[in-house]
Amino acid sequence: MPEGDRFDRSVCVGSICEKTQISQSTISHYLDMMQRAGLLESRRFGKWTYYRRNERNISRLSEFIRNSL
Repeated sequence: MPEGDRFDRSVCVGSICEKTQISQSTISHYLDMMQRAGLLESRRFGKWTYYRRNERNISRLSEFIRNSL
């Protein structure tokens, strides 16, 4: 992430690939699905996209599951 830019508690696809040993295309596909579901937020910095959890929506989903099951 560029110096001075902030997107706290975020991670780039490359870092996830290194830790999981899963291909970039597979990781990107999963991240795209989670982002479309509202579970992730993203921000692009140059050629890199950083992702982080959408805590508000995850909390709302958790509450819905807790109250519905």
